[in-house]
Amino acid sequence: METVIAGDVVEQSNAARRKALDADYAVLGEQLDRRGISIDAILKKVEAFGVAIPSWGVGTGGTRFARFPGPGEPRDVFDKIEDCAVISQLTRATPTVSLHIPWDKADPNRLKQAASRFGLGFDAMNSNTFSDAEGQKHSYKFGSLSHADAGARRQAVEHNLECIEIGRTIGSKALTVWIGDGSNFPGQVNFARAFERYLDAMKAIYAELPQDWRLFTEHKMYEPAFYSTVVQDWGTNYIIARELGDKAYCLVDLGHHAPNVNIEMIVSRLIQFGKLGGFHFNDSKYGDDDLDAGSIDPYRLFLVFNELVDAELNGARDFQPAHMLDQSHNVTDPIESLMLSAIEVQRAYAAALLVDRKALEGFQETNDALMATQTLKAAYRTDVEPILAMARLNRGGAIDPITAYRASGYRAKVAAERPAVSAAGGGIV
Repeated sequence: METVIAGDVVEQSNAARRKALDADYAVLGEQLDRRGISIDAILKKVEAFGVAIPSWGVGTGGTRFARFPGPGEPRDVFDKIEDCAVISQLTRATPTVSLHIPWDKADPNRLKQAASRFGLGFDAMNSNTFSDAEGQKHSYKFGSLSHADAGARRQAVEHNLECIEIGRTIGSKALTVWIGDGSNFPGQVNFARAFERYLDAMKAIYAELPQDWRLFTEHKMYEPAFYSTVVQDWGTNYIIARELGDKAYCLVDLGHHAPNVNIEMIVSRLIQFGKLGGFHFNDSKYGDDDLDAGSIDPYRLFLVFNELVDAELNGARDFQPAHMLDQSHNVTDPIESLMLSAIEVQRAYAAALLVDRKALEGFQETNDALMATQTLKAAYRTDVEPILAMARLNRGGAIDPITAYRASGYRAKVAAERPAVSAAGGGIV
């Protein structure tokens, strides 16, 4: 397997930190042992946990008003795969890449070969009917799968079927469908008819889904449609999954909810009824901010994983959630942000594994609210960094990925090789 960052860079970085890590791991192990927890058992689970990188995440994102490209922006999907390989090499937590078509459209066999060079696989395919591609016959300005025009709907369905065909070749096993369909003015669309058209179009896509694939539908409260959105919340998303069939599941993006919504309870509901498909991890202060995972509310991320671990331990049915990062970067190096986000997701998982489930259940059954919440806090407050760092080290990654990355000079290297990108235009890309 080929690596992007020179091995001696990682080795030197790790050598300077190995002694301290061993000491910290031993101390944490003693602390956890007193709580009846095996640190090595937690380490093993963390080592096996992975989160997918979105191909579009390694480029600079932005806002609706401006975009400020950084040095060494990826020129194409193959540059994106190389950047994703850097993240995987240093964190050993991101084994797969999720492609977005048509942004990443290329010969599927070349894509497969490029990823296999670095030991990467492919996660869910993502279709794009929320913006117009060059040369397409029908515009999605007024919708796609729910468009009033049958030709536009048929075009959107065919695009999703193309994504499936590309995915079959490269080894993907899922299709994620998010649409920006909706309205900006009262009376602009008939809510019921638009949703009926959407369901009919989705059924046509679902009918062509390979037997061993899953279909993820994603809800979003607003943006780009600000008055109404066709798939606006988890309840509508659940209806869609139930209407389509057993291979259809709901995808939860942490930024696609109103402020202060109890996302962990939504996760619990979808698990309970066998319709949780997976996550797009990011963070939010006001809306769909697409900030780095855990950068605003790390406790909420932990509470989400508390529900996931509870389901995992209790053998919930149809429970195989897909994990992917989905964030936009305008002021940071995307590779650095994605590395930190992957680690934050791992951190939430590791901390959730430390929850004393038996004690928590006892406090819940006796209505001891104070001790129940303190049981969660005891796990959350535990510094699991030695476990995360040891997992990276054991799998050939970097104890400190950011330091190793900066020492490698990778950003300067690709900046010299890749032409500067124009800052013209806005929008989250």
